[in-house]
Amino acid sequence: MAHMTLVRHGQAQSGAQDEASYDRLSDLGHQQAQWLGAHFQRTEEHFVRVYTGTMRRHIETAESMGAAQYGEVIQDPRLNEFPYFSLEKAMQDQHREPVAQSREEFARHLPKTLDYWAEGRLEGVDESFEAFTSRVTDVIAEIAEGPGQALVVTSGGFISTVMQQTLALNTDGWARMCLAIFNSSTHRFQSLLDRPILTQFNGIPHLEGRDRQHARTHI
Repeated sequence: MAHMTLVRHGQAQSGAQDEASYDRLSDLGHQQAQWLGAHFQRTEEHFVRVYTGTMRRHIETAESMGAAQYGEVIQDPRLNEFPYFSLEKAMQDQHREPVAQSREEFARHLPKTLDYWAEGRLEGVDESFEAFTSRVTDVIAEIAEGPGQALVVTSGGFISTVMQQTLALNTDGWARMCLAIFNSSTHRFQSLLDRPILTQFNGIPHLEGRDRQHARTHI
C-alpha cells in the first residue's frame, strides 16, 4: 500500500497581483520549510520518492526542506497549482467581479470563481477545469502506484482538489478546504483499492509552540 505525504509550499509573496510576482518564497516561507525538514529528521521519516511541481515556490520549498537527502527530486508540471490569477482576471473582465484585496474578500471570491470555472463560464483562461482535474487525478494515481512513502511538494489548490476528489466535496466544500490549508502543512494519504484515503489533514507539528505562532500562515 503506497503512502503519500503532500506538502503545501512555504509562504510565497503574498500581495502579488500576478503569478510571476507571487511565485517565490518569502523569508518566512523558507523558514517554514526548514522547520518542516528538521521535523522530518527528528521523527525519522523515511521517504523513498520525492516529487515537486515545476513552480519556483515548490522547488524552493523542497530545497529548504532538504528533500534531496531522500533521493532524486522529480519535477512534474502536473503537480502545479491551478491558474488562479488567470481565473481572477477572467472574473473581473467577464463578470465584473473586483479583485480581492483582503483575506475576507478572497474567502468570498474563491468559491464563486471555482464555481464559474467548473461550470465553464470563464473564457480564455490558462487551463480548463477539466484539464486541471484530469492531471490531478492522473499524477496522484501514478504516484500511488509506486513503492514506499512518497513526499510531494505542491500547492494548496492542488491539495484541496485531491481532497475534493477523495471526499466527494461540492464546489463550496472544495473552496473551504483550499482556504484552510496552511503554508508548509502536511497531508497524508494511503492508497486503498486504487483510490487515495485521507489519513491526515493540515498537519503543522513543526509550527507548534508559542514562538512559532506567527509562522502559521495561509497566504
